[in-house]
Formats: sequence, structure tokens, C-alpha cells
Amino acid sequence: MKALVWSAAEEMIWEDRERPIPEDGELLVRIEAVGICGSEIEGYLGHNSLRKPPLIMGHEFCGIIEQVGNKENDVLIGRKIVVNPLIFCGQCDRCRQGSTQLCESRKIIGIHMPGAFAQWAIVPVAAAIEVPESMNSFRAALAEPLACSLRATRRAMDRHAFANVVVMGAGGIGLLCAKIAKLLGASKVMIVDTNPERLKMCRAIGMEETANAREDNLEERTKQTFGSKGIDVVIDAAGFQTTRESAIKLLNPGGTFMNIGLGIDETVLPINYLIRHEIELLGSFCYSRQDFQDAVDLLVAGRITETGWTEIRSLADGYEAFAQLVAGKVTSGKILMKP
Repeated sequence: MKALVWSAAEEMIWEDRERPIPEDGELLVRIEAVGICGSEIEGYLGHNSLRKPPLIMGHEFCGIIEQVGNKENDVLIGRKIVVNPLIFCGQCDRCRQGSTQLCESRKIIGIHMPGAFAQWAIVPVAAAIEVPESMNSFRAALAEPLACSLRATRRAMDRHAFANVVVMGAGGIGLLCAKIAKLLGASKVMIVDTNPERLKMCRAIGMEETANAREDNLEERTKQTFGSKGIDVVIDAAGFQTTRESAIKLLNPGGTFMNIGLGIDETVLPINYLIRHEIELLGSFCYSRQDFQDAVDLLVAGRITETGWTEIRSLADGYEAFAQLVAGKVTSGKILMKP
């Protein structure tokens, strides 16, 4: 089979690999659609300690089951699925408490084992979630990033009825957080980014309130938009020093600052300011099984779609896609690839 292999920092190779064979409890899935995650961009640059080259990345995907490791699972052959790539032990304290996303020995397909930047991938039977055969495969591949965004946004808005929300970053996670905030009843949602073409795209899909962090005075721009009610929630889907600093300055006292962007690790924050203003500081990683199922249900129902903010490319041209993402030359919110 052909696979896009991350071989070193800023280096990807389109190469031949042996098609894998499923073992007990596993499925062989023919990939129909796979998305590029922001964390994979950091991996591509060599900034992510979890990913070790050579690696077939890809954890946001949809496909068709073509082979099974156990004869009793033959009934699954031919079914269309999305994959929950988070594998947990089920035995540690975190798992027993229901926080499987915090499992002491968690593994993620495409990080700790080969992923879906290939024509075929191996997945555990328990990770497969069936979707309608008629469902658009590129829409279905949004299940994993939508589950991440859904969990983060629900937690961020939990204490704030009819919240005013600012989302930092107009990439896939940021856009999905903004869409979910609207579904959850936010009064107003603003997206902040530095790419004017991306912001134009946001407005074209109904995200009327936008701000350019390079060109606008954010404090003035948000005052014009939100008035005296101010901002209850900031979701940082970028994760850089500037976005984190800005988030804290923009929030109302008692507001919630949700961090989901993994741009950089070490960040200087005004902790005394957070204390004095009782700002809630949260982080969100991955999702529960329920979050993932809720995300799938939203996609199946068409309440979240891929229309207007995604683009489709060939997996064979994946190296170019990553290079353009790093160079800031991609104006869509999400690249989805077809093997």
C-alpha cells in the first residue's frame, strides 16, 4: 500500500508499505477520508514529543472495514465507520472514574501506532463506530476534532448562560468550537485570527463577528461587539503566548479561559491577575466516549457539516499540504485528504 510517512522534522515521504493484517480484536480499514490535525503540524515540525519518526500519522478518519482478525466479526466487513483513536486501559484510577481521556497508559492511533495517512489502517474493534453508508466520508472524518471541540466548549460554557464567547484561532478546532458555542446557546461568538482570508471564510459561513489580531485593537473591537456585558468565555484553539495573554485581558471577572490549543508549552501568565479576578483556567484534552458519540450524532443529523470551510486534497500531495499549512498559505479551516 501507499502511505504518507513522517520521517523527520519537515520531511514526509510518499512510500510503499506492506498492507497490515488484522490480529485478534482488530479490523483492517480502507481509508476513505482523513483530516490533518493542528497537533500533527506541530509533530511535522518536530515540536511534539509524543510523535517519533518514522510514523504514519492520521487520527481523524473514516473508512470501510475490509478484513477482521476474528471470524466472529465477519459481520462487520463492508461497514462504514469512523474511529475513536483514543485507546485506554479501563483499569487505572482515571479510567474507573470515567476519565478515560486521562488514562495512565492511553495510546492514540496515529501517534503511538500507525494511523490513517495511508490506504489502509489497523484499528481495534472497540474503536469503530458505525455511520450510515450514505454519509459523506469527509463529513464523517470530522468526528474526532468535533468530539474534542464539543467537550472543550461544553465545559467552558457550563457556568455561563447565554455566554458571550471569543474563540482564538480559525483553524478546524476553533471553527468547530465556535459552531458548538452557537448550538449551545451563546449570545454572541467572535473568532479571532491573523489570516484575513480565513476570517473572510468565517463570515461567509455565518460567523459574522471576527477580528484580526494583527490589524485590530482587540479590546476596542470586542467592546464594539459585546458592549457592557463583556466576554464570559474565551476558548484558545491556537495556544501561543500572544493568544493566551490576550484571552486573560479580554475576560470578564469570573470568566472562563479554556485552553485547547497546543501551540507552545511554556507560557508566562499573570497569575495574580487571574486570582484577583477569579478567572477560571481550564484545559481540555480529547473526549469521553459520550462526547465522541454526541459528535457523531451531530454530524449524522447534519447539525455540523463540512460545507464552506474545508477543502479536499489527495493524500499523495500531503507533504505539500503540510508545507503550506506551516507557511500560512491555507485559507480554509481544514484540509481533508483522500488516499
